Amino acid sequence: MTTAQADTGRTVTTNIPARLDRLPWSRWHWTIVIGLGTVWILDGLEVTVVGNIAGRLSEPGSGLAISSGQVTGIAAALYVAGACVGALFWGRLTDKWGRKRLFMITLAVYLAATALTAVSFESWWFFLFRFLTGFGIGGEYAAINSAIDELIPAEYRGRVDLMINGSFWLGAVGGSLLSIVALDTGFLPKDVGWRLTFALGAVLALVILLVRRHVPESPRWLLIHGRDEEAERIVSSIEERVVAEKGEPLPRAEGTIRIHQRRSVTFVEIGRTVFSRYRRRAVLGFSLFIGQAFLYNAITFGFGAILTTFYDVPTGNTGYYFAVIAVGNFCGPLVLGKLFDTVGRRVMISSTYLLSGLLLFGTAWLFDRGSLTAGSLTACWCAVLFFASAGASSAYLTVSEVFPMETRAMSIAFFYALGTAAGGISGPLLFADLTETGRVGDTVLAFQIGAGLMCVAGLVAAVLAVRAERRSLEDVAKPLTAVA
Repeated sequence: MTTAQADTGRTVTTNIPARLDRLPWSRWHWTIVIGLGTVWILDGLEVTVVGNIAGRLSEPGSGLAISSGQVTGIAAALYVAGACVGALFWGRLTDKWGRKRLFMITLAVYLAATALTAVSFESWWFFLFRFLTGFGIGGEYAAINSAIDELIPAEYRGRVDLMINGSFWLGAVGGSLLSIVALDTGFLPKDVGWRLTFALGAVLALVILLVRRHVPESPRWLLIHGRDEEAERIVSSIEERVVAEKGEPLPRAEGTIRIHQRRSVTFVEIGRTVFSRYRRRAVLGFSLFIGQAFLYNAITFGFGAILTTFYDVPTGNTGYYFAVIAVGNFCGPLVLGKLFDTVGRRVMISSTYLLSGLLLFGTAWLFDRGSLTAGSLTACWCAVLFFASAGASSAYLTVSEVFPMETRAMSIAFFYALGTAAGGISGPLLFADLTETGRVGDTVLAFQIGAGLMCVAGLVAAVLAVRAERRSLEDVAKPLTAVA
């Protein structure tokens, strides 16, 4: 690395990004995956548990004076609102203060808020800490996706990002099964079971927090913010660990980049970069997030009501069905993830969106004809979500890698907040009215809206998706601080 003095900062020439990208997969990379990726399991656990235990919370003797509608309505909306606000608030600080500081802070916020939810004694307390739990989770999306993409080698970035974002559904499986236990008053009292589910989330967060202490700051972020010596020490340490594990020297790192170091980037520069310089990529991000948000709400919002209304499934058994479709969700990114790095982003993003949309149209047609049972409808959902989950996870991957590093966390936060607001606020308001009428035609329309938006996003991806597979992040989107 060479360094030259400039009037407004230092200009450095470095091969640190190339050195990170040429690393073979190692135990150190698994440490990153475990330390950073497992938080999505907590998110899935949170969302699923609250939806499934709403009935128990509203019963006399639960220890909380709250209705089922308030749990699935007000509390759910506040969680979503907290996630949107948190994403934007923490996203900006992640780009400014660094990845590690923020992924430690946001997890601590989540941990504290979840623990305090478990001791709720009034509905206002429950609402407040549902908002703060979402506030912490929203910040996690920006900090974690930024750090993962900047630490994982280019050859593996797509599959790892998809697998990690898809792990949300492992939490959903756990939440579904955990809620069954929590609802069993023969095993736990009414006022204890639901509290223990939130307390378990806090315990898991504490374990993850301890693991995260060993995850370093992103060398790419350090390099741009004038801490190149620290970046050099971190990368050298990683290389030493990988060489010791593999027992052979690393291949030569090819390529350097010149960076004019700066401590911050203004909101005006971020806006100009995302919506002017990369406006086609911004359209792509909008399309992917809106499409997946509405598809998921078309299927999963009120799925319990669909099963109980049309198929007479007991309320206490809906968790089993949700666990099945959650497994299908996780299998999608797990099985298809490698293809995003080999076949390529454009083909895989567009095909997963289009296939899930077309399959949901088919499901709507079968549902309208009365050809489905509770089991076959769940099977159809599994098929739809197998592809949709891979597509939805690729939306996070896309906005993380197609914008410059200085705007990465804020870009993730912005598109995440947009999609979450659309899917988690307007989506439920729309689909609740359709699925709760008890009329087949209204539920079919809900399915068709989600399917249509997913297909539109797939067509947009077929035209605008960026061929980022196995390419350095700096090659996909040159840093704003890069010197020609």
